[in-house]
Amino acid sequence: MELIKRCFCGTEADFKELPSLKNVQLFSFREIRAATNNFDHGNKLGRGGFGTVYKGTFEDGTAFAAKVLSAESEQGIKEFLTEIESITEAKHANLVRMLGCCVQRQNRILIYEYVENNSLDHALQAAGVTDLSWSTRSGICMGIAKGLSYLHEEHEPSIVHRDIKASNVLLDRNYSPKIGDFGLAKLFPDNVTHVSTRVVGTTGYLAPEYVVHGQLTKKADVYSYGVLILEIISGRRISQTIRSDMFLVRQAWVLYQQDSLLDMVDPNMKGGYPEEEALKFIMVALACTQATPCSRPTMRQVVRLLSRPVCLDELEMLPPGVVGYGQTHAAAAATVRSPGVMVSPALSPKVRWPTAAAATTATAAAAHSASVTYSELVPR
Repeated sequence: MELIKRCFCGTEADFKELPSLKNVQLFSFREIRAATNNFDHGNKLGRGGFGTVYKGTFEDGTAFAAKVLSAESEQGIKEFLTEIESITEAKHANLVRMLGCCVQRQNRILIYEYVENNSLDHALQAAGVTDLSWSTRSGICMGIAKGLSYLHEEHEPSIVHRDIKASNVLLDRNYSPKIGDFGLAKLFPDNVTHVSTRVVGTTGYLAPEYVVHGQLTKKADVYSYGVLILEIISGRRISQTIRSDMFLVRQAWVLYQQDSLLDMVDPNMKGGYPEEEALKFIMVALACTQATPCSRPTMRQVVRLLSRPVCLDELEMLPPGVVGYGQTHAAAAATVRSPGVMVSPALSPKVRWPTAAAATTATAAAAHSASVTYSELVPR
């Protein structure tokens, strides 16, 4: 299907607001309305914080997903353009591809590729989670890690997603994951180390420093990813444990202390699983959910850890960061000194993450061999 000539019926002011859309395909509202059968409820795929997503089909039979931003959303024209620019420039096998958009009068609609197998959250629901084999689950974990590593380390400027969760990960026909919903994404130039803004995200996945202090960095995504690994491996959705004493992150730590981490693995997993591999994934999840951001690995380090054997005896960790939920984000921040918010120490001195300078040196040294070198856990 050729997506070159599209109708844009905005005002002159709209054109002045959209100088960066020269490389983005524009669709008319009439065309999208026809392709979704007037946004029929039967074509509704889901609803998120910024609006509703519908399945549509163009005249040539090509399916797509249309994200119709809600009128009451806080997302204005600038935030909308940020999302468009981010997704258009971000191209990776583990990211949902944006086909174009509609900015016609008051309508704000994003057009994405259609991903066949719904969301990871849907797959983790009780009815179908046991059908996910270990190879499928580990592949999903790895794909998400690669997608996030691309956003953090390879895309220019780097992108912090801010809302990594199961419902924002889509699965294609082969169960390969694609990270979607960049409505909460923020772009970071190299000279910015963190951005403090309103807390936006999903309870259960939020890093402690983000909830308590509003500090947002790439390491907040790393924390959310760690929670997501535990969901995938255990087959338990975060919503099932969020208000429980056995919140997934806390449960993993308790089992780690008891040397019983394999009890985290879904007992009904189809086809069994390799124990050492499962232990490695759970240990990486614990590393990702450490309380202090500097104690967590980068997503590039995560990819490296998941790609090769790791000596688990050398990975010694202290309690992860767990925020007391069952209250609003503001209340959680106000009760930072209460038992509801646990801020733990960093990783044990027996384990350290290489500095950025060391990682850069290692990468440069490997350039002659045309191979990619990633930093990883290094025992002292």
